[in-house]
Amino acid sequence: MKKITTTFIFLFTVSLLSAQTISKVWVADNGNGTYKNPVINADYSDPDAIRVGDDYYMISSSFNHVPGLPILHSKDLVNWKLIGHALKRLVPEEHFSKVQHGAGVWAPSIRYHNNEFYIYYPDPDFGIYLIKTKNILGPWTEPLLVEAGKGLIDPCPLWDDNNKVYLVHAYAGSRAGIKSIIVVKELNAAGTKAITDAVMVYDGHENDPTIEGPKFYKRNGYYYIFAPAGGVSTGWQTILRSKNVYGPYERKVVMDQELLQ
Repeated sequence: MKKITTTFIFLFTVSLLSAQTISKVWVADNGNGTYKNPVINADYSDPDAIRVGDDYYMISSSFNHVPGLPILHSKDLVNWKLIGHALKRLVPEEHFSKVQHGAGVWAPSIRYHNNEFYIYYPDPDFGIYLIKTKNILGPWTEPLLVEAGKGLIDPCPLWDDNNKVYLVHAYAGSRAGIKSIIVVKELNAAGTKAITDAVMVYDGHENDPTIEGPKFYKRNGYYYIFAPAGGVSTGWQTILRSKNVYGPYERKVVMDQELLQ
């Protein structure tokens, strides 16, 4: 019996080694100046990335998993490495002491301002939180509730030329009872608290149903809001542009399923 067991273990080990030899980790870099898709062959949903000097950093949704908010680093936007997590635990801790399916960290945004990294992330059941650090490897501050509210999702900040701070976000219909709209509100100078009511800058019900995930930029005097619409499997990428932070915004579809086929 002992001999049979030993033989089984030996064969099982050989089988594992063979499987490991055959299996190859996905590498997007072809090594000749080209690459293949997917660049990251893993589930990093709702990614947001920034460049700081010669370094690129990317974060993504982590939902009810902890540690949360994975941080990836790259020098060329092709070769990425997981270097840590920004969120040690979900808050409120009592609530998340039990598994909360579909809850937790939804589409976050990362920005670099005044030598600090900022991450704004939404919890669709509680509101929009902020964590920050001077070192991308941490430690990160404890989550600070910037604005409480059900269904506030996909926040992204913008530090304007006049030293004002704005936040754009969308709404989750499952929590807020409304969706397909984009709003902008002003934050205090520290970016830690909303100080104005939300101003609806775009209503997507007619042309861009389920518009969400807005990213906020300013370039050459124009405010830009990049936002996907139409749903995950059938959607398109919309860009809104205006000379005024509160609009009116002109609309243009820059990427569509039909154009990619």
